[in-house]
Amino acid sequence: MTFTQQIITIAICALGTMATRFLPFIIFKSNKPTPKYIQYLGKALPAAIFGMLVVYCLKDISFQNSSGFLPEFIAIAVAVLLHLLKRQMLLSIAGSTVCYMLLVQFVF
Repeated sequence: MTFTQQIITIAICALGTMATRFLPFIIFKSNKPTPKYIQYLGKALPAAIFGMLVVYCLKDISFQNSSGFLPEFIAIAVAVLLHLLKRQMLLSIAGSTVCYMLLVQFVF
């Protein structure tokens, strides 16, 4: 990639980011209520994105041997357990990630 292509790529990324940040404020004025459909999307999409991330992360699991799926399922159990106990998303994510990495590096 040439220097000019790099600059163009960075500019396009910056414009895309700015558009996604500013567009809601332009479309939805503060003096009018937010449409019900947009409020629904604001409530439904975070859970849907997490579901999609779980499916994406688990799509290549191999059930041929235990080292292909056991670390992932143990890490998921740790994430669920931590979330049920502490109700802190970052702790659940960090704890299960550390658990998975330790299992992959030292156990399986």
